[in-house]
Amino acid sequence: MTERLSAQLEFLKRADRLKSVDRANALLDQSRSENAAEHSWHLALWALVMQPLAADDVDINRVIQMLLLHDLVEIIVGDHPIHLDTDWTAVERAERAAADQLFGLLPDDQGGTFRALWEEFEADKSPDAKFAKYLDRCQPLFQVLCAPAPNPQHVEVARDNLRDGRAAYLAHELPEAHALASALLYGQPAPKTAFSERLPFLTEADQLKSVYRASRILSGERFENSAEHSWHIMLFAWVLEEYAQPGVSMDRVLQMLLLHDIVEIDAGDHPIHGQVDHAAQEAEEQAAAERLFGLLPETPQKAFMALWQEFEAAESADARFAKAIDRFQTPIGNLETGGGSWVDFDVTFAQIEHRVGTPVQRGAPDLWAWLRPQLSNFFTEKTPG
Repeated sequence: MTERLSAQLEFLKRADRLKSVDRANALLDQSRSENAAEHSWHLALWALVMQPLAADDVDINRVIQMLLLHDLVEIIVGDHPIHLDTDWTAVERAERAAADQLFGLLPDDQGGTFRALWEEFEADKSPDAKFAKYLDRCQPLFQVLCAPAPNPQHVEVARDNLRDGRAAYLAHELPEAHALASALLYGQPAPKTAFSERLPFLTEADQLKSVYRASRILSGERFENSAEHSWHIMLFAWVLEEYAQPGVSMDRVLQMLLLHDIVEIDAGDHPIHGQVDHAAQEAEEQAAAERLFGLLPETPQKAFMALWQEFEAAESADARFAKAIDRFQTPIGNLETGGGSWVDFDVTFAQIEHRVGTPVQRGAPDLWAWLRPQLSNFFTEKTPG
């Protein structure tokens, strides 16, 4: 197990670099550029929320997986804004070489599966890939058009893109999206559709990109935000699926992890090693869930609330694995960064065993059996004698 798990973790640690790839788009509040990792999380959320607009032959769980992977190659080749003159043939060659390198880090069986899914998205021919591409065309448009004070240059790019660029085909492929974008762009009354009634939730979700956690990204340059964290632990869960207990549904696990930190938009992040009033935290998060999921129509509102509550309770096999992965990812990062948040909070090995070991042991005992010796060695070296 150790050699295979080491390869999987090397891939997951390399994936952390996507958090440092900036895109041409900005956050809705215009405070900074959006990065490719949090963009990938947001797109996966778009897929789950906009599922009713997909054709009957679309598997939304495969769409979510495609969107988790679709921009990984940008770790090596960077982002290429659509409005700039670009040799797209050269970009395609570079991206394929990057895919070889990145997916080649995984064990052969997983690397082949992930590479095939990435290729399917790029080919844009299957029903799943087409819907994923629709969303990848939509999100940047509405990221601009729903901003309280959009950048005029970004608005012009969106106008060109909608008129005769990559998003123009939405007029017949996803007409509800095209009609709403056009209305927002030209100051016309917004049509009320299944698309428009889901957009406020997706717009509000952008704020998760500005909620910062106690843990750092692996470069150490800044703290990780909760949106990119959610993307990363979804990737962790998927890659480490074989360490789940029998009967776990990876589709449900990924959906839980996609939604699990949404409440932090209102309630903020509460580090597990910090001093927290847990009763007050639970009340804040429950109120946040009611407000945020309340922005959705009744059916997804109830479904998302139920998934979030199931994750919080951590009683089902799916929720136990999701919770285990949520606890497993941060120690991997802290071991890479010389202790990270453990140093900041003066954490002991006994605290790690209780606060991390207990949920990981419950949901993924093989992962805890591997991780515990790594942690023991770290804390022993930190406090010799």
